[in-house]
This record gives sequence, C-alpha cells and structure tokens, in this order.
Amino acid sequence: MINSERQTARPIRWAMVGGGRGSQIGYIHRSAALRDRTFDLVAGAFDIDPARGQAFGAELGLDPARCYPDDQALFAGEAARPDGIEAVSIATPNSTHFPIAKAALDHGLHVVCEKPLCFTVAEAEELQRLAASRSRVVGVTYGYAGYPMIEQARAMVASGDLGDIRLVNLQFAHGFHNTAVELDNPATRWRVDPRFAGPSYVLGDIGTHPLYLARVIAPELKIKRLLCARQSFVASRAPLEDNAVTLMQYDTGAFGTVWSSAINAGATHSQKVRIVGSRASLEWWDEHPNQLSFEVQGEPARAIERGMAYLHPEALAADHISSGHAEGLFEAWANLYGKFAAAMEATDRGDTARLASLRYPDIAAGVEGVRWVETCVRSADAGGVWVDYA
Repeated sequence: MINSERQTARPIRWAMVGGGRGSQIGYIHRSAALRDRTFDLVAGAFDIDPARGQAFGAELGLDPARCYPDDQALFAGEAARPDGIEAVSIATPNSTHFPIAKAALDHGLHVVCEKPLCFTVAEAEELQRLAASRSRVVGVTYGYAGYPMIEQARAMVASGDLGDIRLVNLQFAHGFHNTAVELDNPATRWRVDPRFAGPSYVLGDIGTHPLYLARVIAPELKIKRLLCARQSFVASRAPLEDNAVTLMQYDTGAFGTVWSSAINAGATHSQKVRIVGSRASLEWWDEHPNQLSFEVQGEPARAIERGMAYLHPEALAADHISSGHAEGLFEAWANLYGKFAAAMEATDRGDTARLASLRYPDIAAGVEGVRWVETCVRSADAGGVWVDYA
C-alpha cells in the first residue's frame, strides 16, 4: 500500500527551535514534517544569533516578524496571535532540551524533541507529568523507527516466526570520531562536553537508537539488570565515553548486548539490530534499510524486501513508493512525523480510540532512553558492575 494520504484534516501550525543554517538535523526535521504536509512551518527561533536566525527564516520564506531571537520570545509572541503555533520541534544541544520542552508545554504546545529528552530521569518524569496534565503530545525523534522493515520485524516476532527470543544483539558503531575531530568541528564539540551533552556521549547520542528499535520489535522484553563499561579512547573526551559496551539481562531470561561507539575506524554507520530466537533469527542494518535478513536454522538465509505483497500489513502501510525503489531516512522520518501529527490531532479532539491505535516514540520512550543512559553511567562509573534496572 502506498501511503499518500495526509493523516490529519489540516496541517498543524508548527515552529522549530534550533536547526538553523548548516544544521543537518534541522533539515531532516523540516523535510520530514513538510513531506506529506502534516505540518506547516510558520515560525521559529533558529539560531543562538538572532540576526542569523532571522535571515535563515527569511530564506525559508517565513514572515520575519515570526522569526524570533529565542524560544521564550517565540512562545510568548505566538501565544498572542490568533493563528499562533500549535507544536514545536526542539533541535538544539542536549542541555537545552528540558527547559525548552517545559516552557513549550507550559504554553500548551505539543512537542517534538531530539533525544536524549533531557539529562536525568527526574527531569524526564517531570516533563511526562506536565505533558499528561496539559494533555499534550511529546514525540521523541527515534527516526529509524519509521522504516517499514522495523514494522515487519515486529510482526514476525509477534507471530512466533523466531520462536522464543533468546538474544538481542544491538550496535551503533561508526568510525567518524576516531580522532579528535571536535577540535575543528563545532557540531561535534558540544557532544563531547558534559556541560552541553550531559552525562554521556555515545550512550545517549547513538546507543539509544537501536535500544528503542529493539523495544519496538520485541516489546515483551523488559530489562531486569545491566552492566556497562565505557571508555574514552580520545582522552580529551573524558569523562564522556566514545565507546561503550552494555550487557542486559531481560526478565524473560533473554540476554542483550549494545555496542555504542564513535571510534569504530572504517565503519560508516554500522547500526544493526539482530534478534535471535529458538528457531530463527532476523537482522536489520540501517545502511540497507529496505531489506530484513531472516535466517531459519537448517534453511537458506533469505532477504525480505520492502514493499512486497508477502509482508505484514503493518509494514506495507508505511510505504511511500512501490517495491524496487529505495526508500531512506527522509521517508522514515516522514512516517514518524505523520504519526506525531495524527497523535496531536487526536489529542486535541479527545479521540482516545485513534490515540490507542497509534504507536510512535512518545514521552514514555523518551523517559526510558534517559533511564537507560543514567543506569549505564551508574554501572560504568562503579567499575562496570551489574546494577538493577528500575
């Protein structure tokens, strides 16, 4: 099925904080949100430099009066307008996520936030309570979850194709930061500075991506305890890690590993999710996102292709184009933004049935990501010991 219909009655009036000129992630947000016109970008505070941010907004075709110097001016200015924004996306350094998201919720706005949602579980749970009290949606951009083959993997696990789940092997291990690239790259520099990045680098920046995918694919698995060891191979990054290995014991008896790394020299992305069952395994690799490897013991391995009629309906529902044509990151993010928009509209209408039918990385997923990072850091800083996951 080709998904060509907008999931909302009208576009949601939308703004961005951050994501200005030169921001790769800002471009991805805008491309995804505007692709199926589920959102209309009408305002923003795009840059820490107000003049530069206003100039960038003008380049996007926005009214200069709606290109604000900062998030506080944005929220106050838009609240005073009859056609003010209804939602905001936050694409700024980690240290700013909590205060900006809290201010947005206080102004009655729906929120889409980059991960990690914030620094601590206490902060994340405060946002969760505030979102619930205001009946607002908070979406977290685990963008890889928008790929159709993740839905196929989930359906196969649920239907018992793999048997009992025994092992979950996860990795996101690229090599682009195997040297001190942050010395010449401001976009990397803040990621290795605890003042802006928080208590971790690769655990929070990339490790939570495959962790969330595993939760989508095998939601019955709950972490019981974990052990984490982390290293700073580029010494100037300490105390933040550029490599970490996490072992996880699930309450079902299954076992998991997560390799999070920015110093896997020679690797491009290497984000892989492998789920091993008692009779078969499946594996998804984000560099080849249109295929899912399915391996049944004693049979030839097979590659399951996106868009084919033999797929589960959940996988086909996320297609933008027929099989044989490659879909990529922008389509995956567009799927996510479509669900964000549908959830926001359903929330505003009080449509609980519609809300119950939607699955997307929500505030609970954001809280869980922060909890996992916090627990990993606690384990690693205690010398790499097993700690209960609570």
